[in-house]
Amino acid sequence: MNRIPLFAARAVMLAATLVVARPAAAETLVVSAARLLDVRTGRYVADPQLVITDGRVVSWDGSGAPPDAEFVDLPGLTLVPGLIDMHVHLTGVADIGGYRSLGYTDAFWTVMGVPNAEATVRAGFTTVRNVGSDDFADVALRQAIDEGRIIGPRIVPAGYAIGATGGHCDNNFLPPSYQATAPGVANGPDEMKARVKWMRKYGAEVIKLCATGGVFSKGTTVGEQQLSEEEIRAAVETAHMLGLKVAAHAHGNAGIRAAILGGVDTVEHASYLDEETIRLAKEHGTALSMDIYNTEYTLAEGEKNGVLPESLAKERQVGQVQRDSFRKAVEAGAMMIFGTDAAIYPHGLNARQFRVMTEYGMTPLQAIRAATLSAAQALGREGQVGTLDPGAFGDFVAVSGDPLADVTLFESPAAVVKGGAWVVKPD
Repeated sequence: MNRIPLFAARAVMLAATLVVARPAAAETLVVSAARLLDVRTGRYVADPQLVITDGRVVSWDGSGAPPDAEFVDLPGLTLVPGLIDMHVHLTGVADIGGYRSLGYTDAFWTVMGVPNAEATVRAGFTTVRNVGSDDFADVALRQAIDEGRIIGPRIVPAGYAIGATGGHCDNNFLPPSYQATAPGVANGPDEMKARVKWMRKYGAEVIKLCATGGVFSKGTTVGEQQLSEEEIRAAVETAHMLGLKVAAHAHGNAGIRAAILGGVDTVEHASYLDEETIRLAKEHGTALSMDIYNTEYTLAEGEKNGVLPESLAKERQVGQVQRDSFRKAVEAGAMMIFGTDAAIYPHGLNARQFRVMTEYGMTPLQAIRAATLSAAQALGREGQVGTLDPGAFGDFVAVSGDPLADVTLFESPAAVVKGGAWVVKPD
C-alpha cells in the first residue's frame, strides 16, 4: 500500500528535475540607434540594429534576432562599447581624507564599495580594474556583482597593493607603538614572490606594485624609488607565471624605468617622464595609465575633505608636470590607457577625464580607444570587452550626439547596457 505514494513522490521529483534541467530560452535584446562607433576603424555604422543574445553580441545588422526578442529604438543616439577604467578604488571615498578615515570601522569601506560600484557602471564604465583595496573587498564586490546580487561593473581585482616598508602602500599614519604594517608589504625578491602568490590565492586577477612614493601617502616624496628593478622583476615573473598582469604605481622617472625594465604591463600615474623612458615604454609595449583629471578635484576640494597639507603640496608639485608628460607620451606614440584613480574624486565622474585627455594632445577617437580597445588589450581581454564585435560581451553606452566631436557627451550617458541587461534605460 505504501508503494503507490512512494512511486508518486518519485515521479513528482523526476518531473521537477526535468523542468529544472530544461534549457531556458535565449534572451535577446535588439537595439536600434542613429549610429554605432566601430572603435577599430574609427568609423560610424549608420542605423545599426545591435543584437545581443545571452549577454553576447551577435550582430550589428539585426541578423540572428528571434521574433520574441526585446526590440528598443534609441533615435538620435550613438552606441559606443562599454567603457573601461583601468585605475579605480571602489572602496575609497573622496570626501574622507587623511586622518578622518580612522574614524570609521574597518567594514565601512567594503560597504561603501556597493554604491560606488553602482555609480561607476551607471556612468557607462562597464569594466574596471580595481588596483588596491583592503580585506580583499574588491574580490567580494566582484563576486556579488557576478552573481547578480548587487549592481556594478565587471571588476578585475588586485586585492592589496604590494609595496616596501614605509612606502606608498604601507600604513604610515600611526606611530611605532601600533606596529601598523600593511598586509601587502614585501621587501626583497623572495618576499615579493610570496606576496604575489598570496594575492592570487585569495582572488586577485591583477597585481599592483608600488614602485615609488605618492601624493596621498604620508611621509613619502612623489618621485622617490621604493622598489628595485630586481624586486619588481621577481614579482612580475611570478605573476606572469600565474597568468596575471602587473600594474606599477610609479611617479618618478627612475621608478618608472625600473618598472618598465622589470617587465610590468602598465605604469600608473607616470608623472615624471623623459624622452628615453617614453622610448623604453614603447619598446617594451608598456601601457601608461595617467590620471590627469583628478588634480582639479583635489586642489578644489581636498582641504575641505581632510586631505593632509603635505599631500596638497605634492599635488600642486606634480599635477601640471604629469599633464605635460601625458602630452609628450601621446605625441611620441606611447600606448595610453584610460585610468582615473577614482576615489580621489567621487565615483561616477570618471568620464570627466576625457575632456582633459583631449586638451592635452589626444583626439577624441584616441581618448575613446584608450578606454576601450587599448584598455582591453592591457587587461588581456581583447575581444571580450572594449568592443562590440560579435562574441564580445554586450556592453554599451549610448550618448546623444557625436562623441568624436564632443567627448564630454560621455559625462551624461543616455543609456547603459551591461551584458545585454539595462543599467540605465532611457525614458
